[in-house]
Amino acid sequence: MNALASDAGHRPLPGALRPMREDDLDAVHAVEIRAYEFPWTVGIFRDCLRADYPAWVMQHESRIIGYFLMSIAADEAHVLNICIDPGFQGQGLGRQLLRALVRVARGRGAERVFLEVRPSNAGAIALYHSEGFNEIGRRPRYYPARDGREDALVMAIELLPPEQ
Repeated sequence: MNALASDAGHRPLPGALRPMREDDLDAVHAVEIRAYEFPWTVGIFRDCLRADYPAWVMQHESRIIGYFLMSIAADEAHVLNICIDPGFQGQGLGRQLLRALVRVARGRGAERVFLEVRPSNAGAIALYHSEGFNEIGRRPRYYPARDGREDALVMAIELLPPEQ
């Protein structure tokens, strides 16, 4: 059973989730440039896939509307990128995508998940807090910004073993 199938008791996703493929990269990048002022390049996504990082897309009908990528080393997962197309935000899809990411991380043996988020991204911070992430630190001048650099809040969640 895959990591996502273990959550069959919850409401089904409005979009299908599946592993990201190299032929998805143009569509993923199109979402990225709509969502972020300083987007990743197609090459960064390609490098992540070639490094075999867990990477998944969310589709609605046949269109990619979201994705996540993470790295996992030892028992720690690190969110590299998580995004919902701006035209689909505010519908709970980001929460569903984040929960899927956590299930995949747990299924791959991670005991904790880390991420960075811009302090100016209040919506994402609220989502992460509501899903059990806690702020554990700050990385000065981490993100590019219009007027120089912006700090990152470092957040983490401990993945407790599933209840039997």
